[in-house]
Amino acid sequence: MMNYKEIKPIDLNESTFRLIGHDWMLVTAAQNSRVNTMTASWGGFGVLFNKNVAYIFVRPQRFTKEFVDGSDRFSLTFFDKSFKKELSYLGNASGKDEDKISKAGLTTLYLGETPYFEEARLTLICKKLYAQDMTRESFIDVDMRKKHYPEEDYHTLYIAEIEKILLKD
Repeated sequence: MMNYKEIKPIDLNESTFRLIGHDWMLVTAAQNSRVNTMTASWGGFGVLFNKNVAYIFVRPQRFTKEFVDGSDRFSLTFFDKSFKKELSYLGNASGKDEDKISKAGLTTLYLGETPYFEEARLTLICKKLYAQDMTRESFIDVDMRKKHYPEEDYHTLYIAEIEKILLKD
């Protein structure tokens, strides 16, 4: 954490819409001494269960899902615009097939057992609280379901307490 300062969630003054929907984030977790990450552009922050939380969505075919499911914690990392190419690559390549983290030129750090990246400008360390698979029956807007899930490969929703926020100095 040498180049980071810890801030409180109330002091995070960045647009969630920009961070996640426009700039993208990496969802990263460790399992059995291995680390995997994926690029995500769906999710958000809020307050639930009287806690500051982040919520993310992971499809069942993503290799990272095994890591998120197998760990109590994960990180969400955000980068400056110069990393857009790397984030695109990390969203398309599978860690099952190659060491995509090294290939993207990222350096893995750990807070306890939770991995994150030295190159990130913002890191959230998150403790899982809740997970639920999305279902066909839960969609009210059928057109949205058909558009985003033509193969019916519904995401799992994860809600996690934001335990730490690290901002690069």
